[in-house]
Amino acid sequence: MAWGQGVRKPVLGLLFRAQQQAARGYSSSSFQTRVLGTHVPQNDMFHRRLSSQVSSPEQMNLIKQLRERTSAPIKDVKASLVSCNWDIEAAQKDLRKRGVVLAAKKSSRTAAEGLLAIAQDEKRAAVIELNCETDFVARNDVFQYLASSMAKMALSAQGPGQLFLPFGPEYLENMSIKLDHPKLSGETTVQSAVTEVAAMVGENVKFRRGFILSTTAHGVVSSYLHTCPQPGLGRIAGLVTLEAEDSSVSLDALKTVGSSIAMHIVATKPLFLSKELVSAAAVENEREILRTQAESSGKSQMAMDKMVEGRLRKYFEEVVLMEQKYVLNDSTNIKAVLNDLSKEVGSKVTIGNFFRMQVGEGIERPEAADGSEPIAHAAA
Repeated sequence: MAWGQGVRKPVLGLLFRAQQQAARGYSSSSFQTRVLGTHVPQNDMFHRRLSSQVSSPEQMNLIKQLRERTSAPIKDVKASLVSCNWDIEAAQKDLRKRGVVLAAKKSSRTAAEGLLAIAQDEKRAAVIELNCETDFVARNDVFQYLASSMAKMALSAQGPGQLFLPFGPEYLENMSIKLDHPKLSGETTVQSAVTEVAAMVGENVKFRRGFILSTTAHGVVSSYLHTCPQPGLGRIAGLVTLEAEDSSVSLDALKTVGSSIAMHIVATKPLFLSKELVSAAAVENEREILRTQAESSGKSQMAMDKMVEGRLRKYFEEVVLMEQKYVLNDSTNIKAVLNDLSKEVGSKVTIGNFFRMQVGEGIERPEAADGSEPIAHAAA
């Protein structure tokens, strides 16, 4: 005990000398290294001293600024600022480097949310699907900007003479894209832009697929987006081409009706354009199912045959676009809507192509499988 009391005074004396020399301009770390023989990394000590010089309000302001610049998660923003001594420019670079690595690690996680983006003119429309993990990220302005930019790029990259072109990630990912957003700017490849956005938002982000629809005749391409956070973006898309035989016909009426038919396609999920285009295999398969159902009724063969044919007509009304009841007026069908439009413009109007597309359809989610692949059909 006496020995312990004896050494306490010299130690206190050393600490007092340390404070005095620090006041004269010496670093406490150099004094401790020289006098006490304790090894303290100079950079680490400097970082702690510099961080202590940034007040709490200043730290919160820097976190807010970097968060607004990058959209990165707050915990990552703070970690980068701390490691970079609250230098916001250095922290922003650190976040980008760190984010790309984390994005690669997250690439195996299921991304079944996201948005569809449409870009179009009178003769063509391009739709792309950009996926993420949560609906929260789908509302992020950087994510939405990238989706819109990719749709515009797909529209400009279309090859000639292709009325319906489905494509996968390989079609666009190596193409150069110019971006002009406060948080995402410059020229890069599509794949690099997707990776950078994934780094910003902290989720797996994937460009999954796209479609381009065109008309070479005198007509229009019309579209409708459901659950639309802003123009050109949504979760479900319906597209259709309407074409008039007479090239002198005004296209205004076709645009109006085309938009309502595109909305109808979103609501009713047609699989075929006309009864003639339903495959024989599909008809026979449905007929077999209906025949089995009719046999359980115990009625006569003639009665069962009538039941099968009646239910087959109902099947056509459900899956064939031209036979479906019009969602805006269920007293008529799409075939009658086109006939009325033809009379109005003084020329026969037909549907060239149509398709319906939904975010995440066909992707196996952890809890369940969702939907089916989009249907596209060209008139014969």
